[in-house]
Amino acid sequence: MRVISRLDIKNNYLIKGLALEGLRQLGPAADFSKKYYEDGADEIIYIDTVASLYSRDGIFDLLKDTVKEVFIPISVGGGIRTVEDAYNYFLNGADKIFINTAAVINPGLINKLVTDFGSANVSLSIEAKKNHNKQDWSVYTSSGRDDSKKNVVEWVKEAVDRGIGEVLLTSIDNDGFQKGFDLDLITKISEDIEVPLVISGGFGEVTHLAPLTNNISGIAIGSALHYEKITVNQIKTQLEKLGYETRK
Repeated sequence: MRVISRLDIKNNYLIKGLALEGLRQLGPAADFSKKYYEDGADEIIYIDTVASLYSRDGIFDLLKDTVKEVFIPISVGGGIRTVEDAYNYFLNGADKIFINTAAVINPGLINKLVTDFGSANVSLSIEAKKNHNKQDWSVYTSSGRDDSKKNVVEWVKEAVDRGIGEVLLTSIDNDGFQKGFDLDLITKISEDIEVPLVISGGFGEVTHLAPLTNNISGIAIGSALHYEKITVNQIKTQLEKLGYETRK
């Protein structure tokens, strides 16, 4: 199982909040990504949290600086609306890109990106929020601000059919609280998914790893690492105790 460092970015600074709101600036993102690389993280995720909202250009300068000192895969997303947007991320050092808002608005974008860059290089980011009255989850866009009214399970199936190579599933309800994953959501998605599934939102201590299954390809961690509640090595050690293979 991959241990992935998730960095939410605003103006090249790492930010973090609760349920994707109340964001607090923690410091230069490049410093954090270098630290996590040195600590043994398997991958880095950069999420430009304001690109979709304000239609800003991607975080190319940050990406170019990062790849000079960080030699693990870097996945980047935020504001990708066209094949050209994705190409610019790859040109500046991204190993993989992911999409959310633009794909919800125009699902055909998934097909175009997969055709140009291959399934393995294109991921779908899903920000999921529970509808407590209906006991299901809706897909949110623009960093958790807008309810698309799409059902999460149905959207995953459609995206996989369109060729998406990986799903990054974030629980908005659990994000930042470090109280554990939304296991109901994860179980619902992981039962039938045919591509790698990376989960995010809620991890805070090693006991939260025990309920996970082999259907999970990776865990993307933010707050617990940013606030030094736990280390990458501690996470990998516990995963190995639970019988998972980890990368050295």
